[in-house]
Amino acid sequence: MTIDLTALGWDAGWAAHVRRGSDHRPGRVARVDRGVCTVLCADGPVRASLGGGVLAAAARDPGALPCAGDWVLVGTWPDRRRTVEVVLPRRTALVRRTAGKDASGQVLAANLDAAAVVEPVHPAPDVGRIERALSLVHESGARPLIVLTKVDLAADPAALARQLAAVAPGVPVLPVSAEQGLGLDPLRPFVAPGRTLGLLGPSGAGKSSLVNALAGAVVMPTQAIRRVDGKGRHTTTWRALVPLPHAGAVVDTPGVRAVGLLDGSAGLDRAFADIVELAAGCRYADCAHDGEPACAVREALETGELPTRRWESWRRLQREVAFESRRREVRLAADRRGGWRGGRRRTGRPAPPPAPGGF
Repeated sequence: MTIDLTALGWDAGWAAHVRRGSDHRPGRVARVDRGVCTVLCADGPVRASLGGGVLAAAARDPGALPCAGDWVLVGTWPDRRRTVEVVLPRRTALVRRTAGKDASGQVLAANLDAAAVVEPVHPAPDVGRIERALSLVHESGARPLIVLTKVDLAADPAALARQLAAVAPGVPVLPVSAEQGLGLDPLRPFVAPGRTLGLLGPSGAGKSSLVNALAGAVVMPTQAIRRVDGKGRHTTTWRALVPLPHAGAVVDTPGVRAVGLLDGSAGLDRAFADIVELAAGCRYADCAHDGEPACAVREALETGELPTRRWESWRRLQREVAFESRRREVRLAADRRGGWRGGRRRTGRPAPPPAPGGF
């Protein structure tokens, strides 16, 4: 079995990272299971454990562990054992905040050209969830889009798309029905040869069905929505890069219950570009939009130009990002003082190595 790496996105830029004379071969990570990677190489998929250099980098930063979408270099040992020796620098990275006191980042997928926030129309799109996920996608560096799924269940899908377009400045909103094969054509340029599309959304949103529809075959398992509460089940529990026939690739992520933001504000500003633009019209550059004279934001709220719900969503996410920024500063200061090792306060015992693997 041979695999066309250029269809998966391999190009001269990636090749420049491979040293001349190196016997390591390039490949793209399709999935990670308990520290063992399935890597798509030119001569076929291989299973590779993590090499010493990768483990050392991960001890300093767990985000350095390979994940779906990473380009890596694989070494083969005399006993035919294979190891991931190098993770090539990421062009984009979809990173969410993990639970826990250290609030480290978890890389959901890497090297995405575009990332779709997948939201079902039934029972109703969760606008706040979409805004949060779009902030994450903007921060990743990938091109954001919104995919409305199961539109065959909606009375007026076009009206829903227009409503969401109003809260997603500059982001395409694509209504689709994987069940009936509707609306797939506008998505195909995002999975053209050499391009990778990531899918981010809750369980039951129809991500796996969408992958199958784009592939024209059943390549991901699907399950029906629970009739009792309309909620989705976790069909997949791992992140997977799926090559599409005669096209590029899709990265399907498991349904995540929470998308925590890290301390980057650029993605949030882009997701709420309308509010940022309004704030630029305030009289005072440091306007807190809380009673100051000539506040363009308050005026927009009073006239209804800026919906109260969207304003409150922006304020909530701003507080979250500010909180994470302060926590990061505290961690960095502690690291400089030598008070933390591997995200844990020094106790005289070495911190355990990070657990390798995906989710």
